[in-house]
Amino acid sequence: MTIFGGIAVRLTTKGRYAVTAMLDLAIHAKQGPVSLNDISGRQEISLSYLEQLFAKLRRNELVNSVRGPGGGYRLSRSGLDINIAQIVDAVSESMDVTRCEGKGDCQQGEACLTHHLWCDLSDQIHSFLEGISLQSLVDRQEIRDIAKRQDGYQKNRIDVVDGL
Repeated sequence: MTIFGGIAVRLTTKGRYAVTAMLDLAIHAKQGPVSLNDISGRQEISLSYLEQLFAKLRRNELVNSVRGPGGGYRLSRSGLDINIAQIVDAVSESMDVTRCEGKGDCQQGEACLTHHLWCDLSDQIHSFLEGISLQSLVDRQEIRDIAKRQDGYQKNRIDVVDGL
């Protein structure tokens, strides 16, 4: 749950991990296909969980898979053309701030007094995320700095495993 302007927003682990994994993929896109194993190592997300997420991302045409040695995943189109809301939607997440999950049964089976206000806020959050492209995140210096640090950690893990 995230606090957005003092309001609790439900975005589950699935949505957060999908955005994180797609951002990792976008950051490393110039290196060719990116393996889920590499994303798993850098982002500390289980490989089996990533496989489930990427199956949904592939079905929603946000990524393409590349088979064989050196295979992995690529963005299906430019990071400028993929927004954060599309990623969250692809993994069947909602950005809902209502208590009733948008059903309108918040008060004894009926809509509560503020139901439409919270629905409007949910729509605003979705619109906000539609306005953020993957590329706009890749272009942020602080995100590139974090990615560089994570790449260094992963290299150190690989060196230790290889006995270097």
